[in-house]
Amino acid sequence: MAEAQLGPRARYREQTRAEIKESALRQLADGGVAALALTRIAKDMGLSGPALYRYFASRDDLLNALIRDAFDDAATAIGVAAARSDDVSASPRERLRSLAAAYRTWAVGEPHRYLLIQGSPVPGYVAPADTLDRARAVLGPFLAVFAGGAPGAGVTPVVTQMADWLASDAAVGGWVTEYAADASDTAACARALAGALLAWAQLHGSVGLEAAGQFTGMGHSVDTLLDAQIGMLADAFGLE
Repeated sequence: MAEAQLGPRARYREQTRAEIKESALRQLADGGVAALALTRIAKDMGLSGPALYRYFASRDDLLNALIRDAFDDAATAIGVAAARSDDVSASPRERLRSLAAAYRTWAVGEPHRYLLIQGSPVPGYVAPADTLDRARAVLGPFLAVFAGGAPGAGVTPVVTQMADWLASDAAVGGWVTEYAADASDTAACARALAGALLAWAQLHGSVGLEAAGQFTGMGHSVDTLLDAQIGMLADAFGLE
């Protein structure tokens, strides 16, 4: 329901929930997930502990909301890059570079949110089932890039394993064809999955290190590093 259609009480509730999440994100930015405490948020907002629980039933409930928002915002950023690539009829290689740049820009722009969804698991926390679909929405645009590729010998084992995955899980094929209309058979779906998986691994390797500050003091440009990684991946799949 759009905000304009909400009554005053419902609007106040949504506004308060948004303010609670903003306070939580400030805590994440300052000290990571370990610093996230509902009592501190309540104090920050001038609420009592019991009052805060009217908006989020538990710390895990708040984490659920933050994680959903982060995945959705990342997917939106990458989706915008995909749409721009469509508008200019970008080649698969150019499209891959654009998607990779969007992934990195979002991650390093909000490293605390990126590390929340791609960093170390939160001890004792179990993510809700819908997190999987949201995570797949982030990687979805990468599937279309690789469906028409020509994988070389170096990545063939990954393609083979993705074909096995498709054979054992029908839902995976639905995810691929949702984003890659050209993936008309199992071989194309397997190529798409293998490419997206490897792209994610490459991106998380460099972007995760950058977001965590691990490249500090080194003499390289992350732009140059990522460009080289993406170029090698494009070569491995014969992308033009």
